[in-house]
Amino acid sequence: MAISTFSFKQRSSLFREPAVSLINDHLIEYPTPSNLTYAWSFGSIAGICLLLQILTGVFLAMHYAASVDLAFLSVEHIIRDVNGGWFLRYMHANGASMFFIVVYLHIFRGLYYGSYAAPREAVWCIGVVILLLMIITAFIGYVLPWGQMSFWGATVITSLASAIPVVGNHVVTWLWGGFSVDNATLNRFFSLHYLLPFIIAGASLVHLAALHQYGSNNPLGVVAHTDKISFYPYFYVKDLVAWVLFAIFFSFFVFFAPNALGHPDNYIEANPISTPAHIVPEWYFLWVYAILRSIPNKLAGVGAIGLTFVCLLALPWLHDSPIKGASFRPLYRLSFWFLVALVFVLGWIGAEPVEEPFLTIGQLASFSFFFYFLVLIPFLGPLEDELLSEV
Repeated sequence: MAISTFSFKQRSSLFREPAVSLINDHLIEYPTPSNLTYAWSFGSIAGICLLLQILTGVFLAMHYAASVDLAFLSVEHIIRDVNGGWFLRYMHANGASMFFIVVYLHIFRGLYYGSYAAPREAVWCIGVVILLLMIITAFIGYVLPWGQMSFWGATVITSLASAIPVVGNHVVTWLWGGFSVDNATLNRFFSLHYLLPFIIAGASLVHLAALHQYGSNNPLGVVAHTDKISFYPYFYVKDLVAWVLFAIFFSFFVFFAPNALGHPDNYIEANPISTPAHIVPEWYFLWVYAILRSIPNKLAGVGAIGLTFVCLLALPWLHDSPIKGASFRPLYRLSFWFLVALVFVLGWIGAEPVEEPFLTIGQLASFSFFFYFLVLIPFLGPLEDELLSEV
């Protein structure tokens, strides 16, 4: 009995230590709604993806040469000559796609179950900022292999800044480090690509802290004050199953289809005097690229991209319904799947040439995208309330 009492006192003292207490409160005894499904595993999987991207990126940077004369060759050297280099390269390249797949699923889950609504506005807004940082990081990372699509994608996207009134051309010159995409541009992008993942990691910790302030949402969309269980061991096991399934999916691309998600033109060294027939970004940018292309005016197109993220940031305040998720809102559920279809249509249009009928379809899809956020979401809640009152 004396030994048992001593052990209990020793354990209690241990849990009062700041570091141990932090882990215990947020990863072990963290109170979690008991009805969470596997859809709530995407957040932890996204954290694993970020960690893998940082680790593989650090090791790749040891062999990469940020020079327009050597960048393409250094990537080939990593794949062919460095021990395990092919594994690092394909894990990092496909890891970006995996990261976006998981984050997009995480966002759509939040949209479906209303995880953006009060009191979790801060969680949602920080998540949107993380998405924007991810897009910037992935774009500048896509430039580093210095293939044809890397060079021309950087030229097209960075030149969009010239549409900004008064200072646009100065911004483009600053981004390029000169008067064209060249060695200075590559060096700047390499430095930023190395730095931004650590900023994303810091933002992710803030995102997690904001989430734990009010606790996780749940499939019912109601605040769960009771019926909670500790995260460990119950949801740790559920997350572990999701991690294993994700690892199998990820491994298929790394080992059996490492180039399936990339563009074949990026295995051609950048040539400033040979323009590719069709310049397209990576697949995870296509929906944004389609919105940009659907507007013939450059400044308006850049403004539309800004409006896209403004809509996402404003969503908690555009939401006007006492019910959060789609479980008890049939009209909202239909509108959600309408949004999912729109994003897929925009992704398809972004990969097609700028010609009819793709231009018209892209314009209709872009208009519908903004209609969903700025018109449908604010008025859908009152409409559902009115229909329910009549019933």
